Amino acid sequence: MTTGKKLRLLKIREAAEILGVNPETLRRWDKEGKLPAVKVSVRGDRRYKPEDIERFIEKNKNK
Repeated sequence: MTTGKKLRLLKIREAAEILGVNPETLRRWDKEGKLPAVKVSVRGDRRYKPEDIERFIEKNKNK
């Protein structure tokens, strides 16, 4: 069942800017399982859920 609410996914550059890292860092974190991405195309383009970014920031803010 869908609620009609469209999920807003962040592009890799948007997520990288929020986190203050290079997009390559996000690709590496995805491969390492630190911050999973949603693959949205056959090409493997990555998108990020805003709530995953928030959770990642909260979890890592004291490191």
